[in-house]
Amino acid sequence: MQFSYINPTRIEFGQGKIKKIIELVSKEDRVLFLYGGGSIKNNGVYDQVKDTLSNHTWFEFGGIEPNPKKETLDKAIAYGRENKVDFILAVGGGSVIDGAKYVANAFFYDGDGWDLLEGKYTPTKALKIGAILTLAATGSESNTGSVITKKETNEKRFFHSPFSYPQFAILDPDVLKSLDERQLVNGVVDAFVHTCEQYLTQNHGALAQDYYSEGLLRALIKLADTFDKRDDLWYANLMWIANQALNGILGLGVPQDWATHFIGHELSGLYGIDHARTLAIIQPNLLTILVDEKEEKLLQMGQNVFGLDTSNPLDVVEKIRALYASLNIDLKISSYTDDKEIIEKVTSLLEKHGFTQFGDRGTVNKAVVVKILEKSI
Repeated sequence: MQFSYINPTRIEFGQGKIKKIIELVSKEDRVLFLYGGGSIKNNGVYDQVKDTLSNHTWFEFGGIEPNPKKETLDKAIAYGRENKVDFILAVGGGSVIDGAKYVANAFFYDGDGWDLLEGKYTPTKALKIGAILTLAATGSESNTGSVITKKETNEKRFFHSPFSYPQFAILDPDVLKSLDERQLVNGVVDAFVHTCEQYLTQNHGALAQDYYSEGLLRALIKLADTFDKRDDLWYANLMWIANQALNGILGLGVPQDWATHFIGHELSGLYGIDHARTLAIIQPNLLTILVDEKEEKLLQMGQNVFGLDTSNPLDVVEKIRALYASLNIDLKISSYTDDKEIIEKVTSLLEKHGFTQFGDRGTVNKAVVVKILEKSI
């Protein structure tokens, strides 16, 4: 248990909080209002934001994709520079907020912004960011991470920067009510796997992290079980749990895995599969292949999360798989693409991106990835 922790993002949680923008963004700042495909124009969020910015100088840039594309974000940077903006207000889910982080960190860089993702550029300054969350899943509204896709090469990569913490994040659970069921399911699964990546590792004795993870996992199972009976508290709980799953607390001073994510990112980049669904496909198969090294934590999860009385860790893996299936997720890659070269393409990209020995023990290599993908196709 050795760590440093700071999270400077101010959280404004609750109904009607969008009006707080008036207090949180200086009238001196020239604001770039960044959003996605336009759903915020149908659920009232766009008008709320526009009204609260009425006394600000602001500019809007829409069209940030799910799995945000570098090529689109480079246009946002050019537009922001043209209008001499000081502040980015990201209104959307994790993709829009991740995109805002790319724009903010690459804004003052003369080179190719993709250098952030390649580790060739480390920013020393960036634009300020604020976030209004409209989709609960990634926790991006109060962490340093950002995942970006390069359309030209179908690569999906991530970077971290201390400048990526939004100054504030507004979480109004009412906005989740306009989402379709697929997006809500994705949110539950994303938060579940984020928690597992910091929990299903190895015994470490950090009780707060373990027990907090188990509490979040139990809560997410309850949300899955009550998915068809969603009420105000259901939405509020999903929004807050998804934030807590990846705001940095769970991983403090303990081993972390992320192998499921690294493989899933390549599938999303190649085939445009929803991020959460790549995780649901890969994770149970990864746990099956690595069951010997994951046994202790799987059995702990079985007892403390699922309430199982079992000495077989594969029983716990099947409970996880059944959870995803209960949410009507297709758990085979072949449900999303008929490409016959999946294994070759994914393993080649992992190698290109430096992922040759990964996972919490460094045991996930090409041979292991091949086995996982064979079970996943």
